[in-house]
This record gives sequence, C-alpha cells and structure tokens, in this order.
Amino acid sequence: MSGVEKTSNPITKDAAARIQSNEAKNGKDTCFDSRAQAAADKNANEAAK
Repeated sequence: MSGVEKTSNPITKDAAARIQSNEAKNGKDTCFDSRAQAAADKNANEAAK
C-alpha cells in the first residue's frame, strides 16, 4: 500500500464543517479538522473542472 488511497466517497464541504464543529465543541486538537477542510476544498475544485 502507498499510504494514501483514493476513496470512493470523497469528503464534502458540509462533512468538513461538521468535523470542524464537533472538534471545536469537544475541545479536541487532532488537526484532522484542517485536513478534512483541505480535502473538501480539493474535491470541490476537482469537481468544478
């Protein structure tokens, strides 16, 4: 495995927002929220092409 695999269910902007909100409410700082937002932005840009 290469470590990074394409997923058949790309993350959406709405999903990223839910992740960010949940981590903020729970006081967690896993940095996953920023990675989720970046992935959602990338997926939105690719879909717009």
